[in-house]
Amino acid sequence: MSQQEDMVAHETGDPGDVGDAEQDEAALAPAVSDASAPDDLEDDAEDEDEAEGSADADGRSKRGDTSVAELELEGEIAADYIEGLLDVADLDGDIDMDVEGDRAVVSVVGATLEELVGRRGEVLEALQELTRLAVHQQTGARTRMMLDIGGYRQRRRAELAATGQDAVEEVRRTGEPKRLWPMNPFERKIVHDAVAAAGLRSESEGEEPERRVIVLPA
Repeated sequence: MSQQEDMVAHETGDPGDVGDAEQDEAALAPAVSDASAPDDLEDDAEDEDEAEGSADADGRSKRGDTSVAELELEGEIAADYIEGLLDVADLDGDIDMDVEGDRAVVSVVGATLEELVGRRGEVLEALQELTRLAVHQQTGARTRMMLDIGGYRQRRRAELAATGQDAVEEVRRTGEPKRLWPMNPFERKIVHDAVAAAGLRSESEGEEPERRVIVLPA
C-alpha cells in the first residue's frame, strides 16, 4: 500500500464501509482541523471568488505567481490521488480537471458519490484537505486546489446565494442585523458576495467552526 493510500485508509477506515455516510463523516471530519491551519481558512475565505480571469499573456494566473502549467500539474496530482481513493473505496466516478482563476479545480462526477460529500459537505471538505496535503507532498508548495464531488459545490452556491438574498430582504424589512448559522469559509464567501451584490454589507464573527455571517442594515 502506498503512503497516500495508507493515509486514506487511516482517515476513512475500512473501504468496505464507505457506503455509511455518517461513519465516513466521523472518521474524515477531524482531518480538516488537523490539516488546516487558521491562515489556510482565511485564504479560502478570500479566494473562493469564481469571477477571476484565467491567465495573462505570460501564462501566469492573474492572482499570485503560480503559472497555469503549475496549476495544471497540481490538478493532475490531485486527480491521481482521488482516482486512487475511488479505487480503494470501489467507487466509480469520472474525473475532470480545470484551472479557474488562480487555482486548480478537480471535479468527480458519478451516481453513487453522496457518501464522499456528507450531509453538509463535511466529508468533501476533509477530502479536499487530504488532497491538498497529497499535492503539497509532491510539489513542496501550498496549494489552493478545489475539489468538487457530484456537483455539490455548484448546487451549494445556488442555495447560499438564495440564503444571502433572503437575509438581505429580511434586514431591509426589519432594519435589524441578521445572524446566519455557522458556515465554512467557502459558504461564507458566497453569502458575502450575494449580500454585496444586493447593496448591503456583511461581516463574519466568531471562531471556527462556529464562525458565521452577519448581514447588516444600510
